[in-house]
Amino acid sequence: MNDKTVRANDRAHVFHSWAAQGLIDPLPVAGASGSYFWDYAGKRYLDFSSQLINVNIGHQHPRLVAAIQEQAARLCTIAPAFANDKRGEAAQLIAELAPAPLNKVFFTNGGAEANENAIRMARLHTGRHKVLATYRSYHGATATAITATGDPRRWPNEPVALGVVHFWGPYPYRSPFHAADEAQECTRALQHLRDTIVFEGPATVAAVLLETVVGTNGILVPPPGYLAGVREICDEFGIVFIADEVMAGFGRCGEWFAVDRWGVAPDLITFAKGVNSGYLPLGGVVISDEIADTFRERSFPGGLTYSGHPLACASAVASIQIFKEEGIVEHARSIGEDVLAPGLAELAAKHPCVGDVRGLGVFWALELVRDRETREPLVPFNAAGADANPMNELAAACKQRGLWPFTHFNRVHVAPPCTVSAAEVHEGLAILDEALTVADRYSTAQDQ
Repeated sequence: MNDKTVRANDRAHVFHSWAAQGLIDPLPVAGASGSYFWDYAGKRYLDFSSQLINVNIGHQHPRLVAAIQEQAARLCTIAPAFANDKRGEAAQLIAELAPAPLNKVFFTNGGAEANENAIRMARLHTGRHKVLATYRSYHGATATAITATGDPRRWPNEPVALGVVHFWGPYPYRSPFHAADEAQECTRALQHLRDTIVFEGPATVAAVLLETVVGTNGILVPPPGYLAGVREICDEFGIVFIADEVMAGFGRCGEWFAVDRWGVAPDLITFAKGVNSGYLPLGGVVISDEIADTFRERSFPGGLTYSGHPLACASAVASIQIFKEEGIVEHARSIGEDVLAPGLAELAAKHPCVGDVRGLGVFWALELVRDRETREPLVPFNAAGADANPMNELAAACKQRGLWPFTHFNRVHVAPPCTVSAAEVHEGLAILDEALTVADRYSTAQDQ
C-alpha cells in the first residue's frame, strides 16, 4: 500500500462520520508510535489530540499490543452469556478503581452505547422517564445519547428520542448566570439545576447526566463544590446521577476517574476511550450496588453481541496494569501541573488571541477571542464556511509544522497522550506558539 492507493480506496468506498463526503480529503496514516503518527511520505505529527482524546496510553504500546496478540491466539471471541476470564478480570479492575458503591460493570462497544444503557438503567430503576443533560455537552450519536447531547450535532438528528431536558452547566468564562467568580457560578448553577428539576416535576426525572469535565465542548472544569451539590440535589429528589467519563476518565484528568478529584460518587459512571486507549472498541457502565439490585431478579432489557468481547477486555486488563506499573495517572497529573499549566499560561500572556486557559492533567483548552475585553469569540458559535477560516488557518499552520491539533469552534484543545514526555509537550507548545500568530492577526489588539 502507498499514499495514492490508500487515498483512492478511501475516497471511492469509505463513508466518513460527521462529514460532507465530497468536501474532505483524509490524511492516509502509515504508522504510529508513542506520541506521534506519520504519513506515507514519512512526515511525523505530534499527536496533541490523542486521536479522539482516547489514545491515553500512547500509540502502539508494546505490552498492550502483545496482550491483544496473546488473547487472540487463545480465544478470539465468546458470546456475552458465557463467563470469561478477561471479562471478569476487567470488570473487577474497573470496579476497584471506581468509588466504593459502584461494583458491577456492563460492557459496551463504546461511549455512546454506555450512555444509552446508563439512561435505560436509570429509567427502569426509578420508574421515571425524564433525563436532564447540559447544553455544551456530547454524549454520543445513538438515539437517546444524541438527544441528550447539547451541541449542534443534535439538531439534524431531531426528533429522535423523548424525555430529555437541557439545562445550563457552569462555565465561569462565559457565565450563563452572570456570575462574578467561581463560587457565585457554582451557587447559581446549582440553583438553576434545582429550579429546572422543580419545574419539570421531580417525580418525572430519572437522571441527571453530566460530563464530569466537559470534553469536546470546551474542557469545562466544574467549579469547586458543583459536583457535590449535584450529588446532594439528586439524593434529595431520588434522581440517578450519571457521570459521563468517556473522555475524562482513565488518566486524562490526572485521576483514574475525574470524579475522584472532587471525592464524589455518582450512581453510574460511563466510560470508554481511555480504558484501553481505543486499541479495540470497548466501553461500559460502572453500576452502583443499589441500581444493580434492581435487576437481581428482574431482567435487564438490553444487550450487545460484542458486550465484554474477550479481545477488548484483555486489552483493558493489560492497559490498567500498565497504567499502574508505569505510574501513568500520576505522570499525567504532573505533566498538567508542572508543564502544561505554566506553558499554556505563557502562551496566553504572549498572544492577544488567547482569552482563557483551563484544564487538568492532559486535558486543556485555549479559548481564542478577537477581543479580550468583550470576549468576542475568534469565530462564531458553530461557524462554517468563511466564518470558520481563522480556526481553519490555525489548524493548518499547526499541521504544516508537524503538530496535529484538536480544534472545536473557537478553541484549541491540548490533549496529548497521558504518556507524553515533558520534552514532547515543549515541542508541541513551541509549534502552537508559532501557529497562534495566525489567530493574533484577527485580534483587535492588532488594530491598536
